Amino acid sequence: MANQPTTDKSLLAIAIAMTMAMIVASCARMGSPDGGMYDETPPVMVNSHPAIGAVNSTDKRIVLEFDEFIKLQNASEKVVISPPQIDVPEIKASGKRVIVELQDTMKQNTTYSIDFGDAITDNNEGNPMGQFAFTFSTGSVIDSMEVGGTALDASNLEPVKGMLVGLYADTSDTAFTTKPLERIARTDASGRFSIKGVAPGTYRIYGLMDSDQDYRFSQKSEMVAFLDSLVVPYSEPAVRQDTFWIDSLTIDTIVDVPYTHYLPDNLVLRAFKEEMTTQYLLKNERLTPNKFSIYFAAKADTLPVIKGLNFDAADAFIVEKSQHNDTIHYWLKDSALIRLDTLEMAIDYLYTDTLGQLVPRTDTLYMASKKTLAAIQKEKDKEMEEFQKELKKKRRRLKEGEVLTDTLPPIKFLKPKVNNIKDVYANLTLEFDEPVARIDTGAIHLKQKVDTLWKDIPYRFELMDGQTRKYRIRAEWRPEQEYELTIDSTAFTGIYGLHTDKMKQTMKMRSLDEYGTLAFDVTGGNLSPHAYIELLNADDKPVRREPLEKGHAEFFFLNPGKYYARIIDDTNANQQWDTGLYADHHQPEAVYYYPQMLEVRALWDMRQDWNLSALPIEKQKPLEITKQKPEEKKEKRSKNAEREERKRKNK
Repeated sequence: MANQPTTDKSLLAIAIAMTMAMIVASCARMGSPDGGMYDETPPVMVNSHPAIGAVNSTDKRIVLEFDEFIKLQNASEKVVISPPQIDVPEIKASGKRVIVELQDTMKQNTTYSIDFGDAITDNNEGNPMGQFAFTFSTGSVIDSMEVGGTALDASNLEPVKGMLVGLYADTSDTAFTTKPLERIARTDASGRFSIKGVAPGTYRIYGLMDSDQDYRFSQKSEMVAFLDSLVVPYSEPAVRQDTFWIDSLTIDTIVDVPYTHYLPDNLVLRAFKEEMTTQYLLKNERLTPNKFSIYFAAKADTLPVIKGLNFDAADAFIVEKSQHNDTIHYWLKDSALIRLDTLEMAIDYLYTDTLGQLVPRTDTLYMASKKTLAAIQKEKDKEMEEFQKELKKKRRRLKEGEVLTDTLPPIKFLKPKVNNIKDVYANLTLEFDEPVARIDTGAIHLKQKVDTLWKDIPYRFELMDGQTRKYRIRAEWRPEQEYELTIDSTAFTGIYGLHTDKMKQTMKMRSLDEYGTLAFDVTGGNLSPHAYIELLNADDKPVRREPLEKGHAEFFFLNPGKYYARIIDDTNANQQWDTGLYADHHQPEAVYYYPQMLEVRALWDMRQDWNLSALPIEKQKPLEITKQKPEEKKEKRSKNAEREERKRKNK
């Protein structure tokens, strides 16, 4: 009996230890996937001031109360107030409340809508309220109509995120450029918008990337969109199905719920940036002594006129210009000009004045080379120094009986970049680092291997369109045949005296068995005679182009792989997509996407029907090549459903 107290204490210690272990284990399980149910219920608004749907309210301070602590995410991006507020409102979350302080003067007899989207979430799990909007009116009526749709980039059908979309009751052409939008919404990641609190009536609708926050189209750099037709909001009764759940996996009942369907909800705005037409000198530079460049803000019909102030500009340059004359490079031909530290010149060009008119203007430019002749000479001296060091090493080896080669300084050649082709539809190209002064086409040899012998074949050598330093060699390439391009020494001489070294390049064309063919039969669109189809890669970049003739286009000699396709309705036949112009009510050229990926296989001839009206334009572009992906929305019951499914499997 003397040991009994000790035993009781031991048992008590063991019991305490086991209890603590159970508590620790219980605490450990609280954060595990097999703990209690996740909170998947979004916050619920329980009170507000003013009341939701209130009329005759002039309160500029709006307070919303919820049943739990909440967070407000990206309010500046997600929360949209109509009518738009010129003075930025204060929007903040505090505990279980959201407070909105309006700064603008309240408008009379106006419905105000504060569209929070999914910005309000609970504090713990981040469950969003969904598309939540709060409305009240300063008058006696709440306007309840809605207008919805999608904004797409007109050039590639990408959804446009964050664009303002708004309405005007004033249907005149000048409203968009002189007045702020009256009712607005902002597009989400899918380009979708829904303008709420709209009164019955007739409207014009516009899209705007509002860079200066004045809610109107005031800068050509702003992306815009407009519909040619008027918008008349209306509603109709409709029925939707709501699902009631017993638990996260088991459906209880599905019931039909009547609701009001607001229309139109499928408007499509094709957004674009207008071509920059304001002309001015953007910048000028002289990176090296032998060339200077001039850049303009917009395309031009003519080149500027240059008058040398400390040199004679007559026949002083070789001019290399871009397609639209907005980027111009001047290669100096005279070595005396190259050695001149600073070129002083007057440049005459057309400039856009404050009235938007092109007027003559003269600017004086001082072109000092960023890389001086002294620096270039220093680089050459360093190269020679390295060569001398290497030569000394070779001389030491010569004393040891080694035979020396390359004891002369290396010759600097004019080196063209020559592409290596394998496809029968391709052309050889030669690109030089400087303009070419002399070409000896007799020193260019193109041969085909016939049995074991090389046989000369005919070719065409030509300067590529719009280029000054890039040439093309065309020939009739035959499948599986080998070819050899040989260029003799001094075939090309640059304007600064360098000439090419002799060079040789061999090529072997692919077999026809390595190609596939893809053809399209297009219907359902009112296309111009100049429309064309582009095949695209996985980056949405064009890789081949063919004209669409009478609804048909064929792509021969396609490498096996995955392709996508789009149609450009080239109404002005300039072989490129053209943007729109609001002032002339000119929409951008239409673009259509084939809605699926196309897999081309070797030796396969695919013929694909393409009905342009089979899908709405906003659903045509394949998601795989859509860069602006829809935001992933949290699925209700997902976490709890996964947990219950795991429990069932473990039983």
